[in-house]
Amino acid sequence: MQPLVVTGSDSPDVAAIPLIVDLDAHVVEPPEVWSSRLPARLRDAGPRIEYMPGGVPKLAGSSYIEAPGTDGPDVAWWCYEDHRASIKRTIAAAGFPAEEVQLRGVTYDEMRPGCWQMDARLEDMDKNGVEAQLCFPNYPRFCGQQFLWGKDKELARLCVEAYNDWMVDEWCGASGGRLLPLCLVPLWDVNLAVAEVERNAARGVRAVTFSELPTFLDLPSIYSGYWDPFFAVCEDSGTVICMHVGSGTKTPTTSPDAPDAVAATILFGNSVGGLTDYLFSGILHRFDTLKLMFAECQIGWIPYLLERADDVWATHRGWSGSQRFCPEPPSTYYYRQITSCFFKDPVGVALLDRVGEANVVFETDYPHQDGTWPHSRQAAADQFGRLPQATINRIARGNAIELLGLPLDPEG
Repeated sequence: MQPLVVTGSDSPDVAAIPLIVDLDAHVVEPPEVWSSRLPARLRDAGPRIEYMPGGVPKLAGSSYIEAPGTDGPDVAWWCYEDHRASIKRTIAAAGFPAEEVQLRGVTYDEMRPGCWQMDARLEDMDKNGVEAQLCFPNYPRFCGQQFLWGKDKELARLCVEAYNDWMVDEWCGASGGRLLPLCLVPLWDVNLAVAEVERNAARGVRAVTFSELPTFLDLPSIYSGYWDPFFAVCEDSGTVICMHVGSGTKTPTTSPDAPDAVAATILFGNSVGGLTDYLFSGILHRFDTLKLMFAECQIGWIPYLLERADDVWATHRGWSGSQRFCPEPPSTYYYRQITSCFFKDPVGVALLDRVGEANVVFETDYPHQDGTWPHSRQAAADQFGRLPQATINRIARGNAIELLGLPLDPEG
């Protein structure tokens, strides 16, 4: 199989692709997000940027264990309580060739300004044919689990609220509706999570991050009933629960001596597990208007999963508990309530009739290395530009607009 080509001369005309509504990009948090918002007494413990020599990160699960080095050029480090994490080129890769994207620390001056500055982000969206964009966090991790691991839970709660205030008021507030707010919740307390969803929904936020596999974070499972108040408030407020690949923190792997390429290839395995949990948990039966989104997981694997889940539901009902919580075949809940994001998946597009035309959205993953900036519309044309125009419009923007209830033209 040849790698995806995003600029082929024989590909469909990029003009067929309308302006994209992108539901999976990322923001590199500016240095002052927390230091400008936390009470003065907590600023020395809260997240702040310090410049120190880079270290040698070691991958542990999907986290890096690292500490500043003793020599070499200074790079930007996030410091929070006793945690240290450098800002790496891999999360600020836009505009850099693949051979220069390595697990090494960088400074803010060494990134494209669009990684962390709102005006520059809008300019990079213009270059990429993106009208509106939803951004997942970087330093707090994809569902805010960095604050789950904080020792001082008052500080952690204030950090969550500070991030959300920055996201709503600054990153999105001055963007003219082009940057779409995605907020965190305090993962360690469902009642605090409910309150934070309510606080943000009251100011127009329609998306919240959550872990695809909360038990991987030593949190209660979705089967336990613990999260039901969270699911209920999201359903009542029309807040979409967004689960990014990797938000379970533990990365699928095979052998301790396998190269990182193996984990990078099978990372979507956690999304397979998360989606299967929701299909059999009864959550989507009991909360039948709740909407879920799986981000950056691609889509080619979904048809077989649905086929297998439906078969297990019927064939193994006598012993597997397949119908304990689900009176309908699992695929029923998927087609009714779940959306998945893709950006490099011609196989999934070829299976679109089984994946579901209404269940997918195209994303860009800016500014991560895997992303397609500044050729995302061409990447879209190469993958689904030969489909009927109405289908193209749905995948590029219409489904995203419907999912989040955005005041945009679904046809562009």
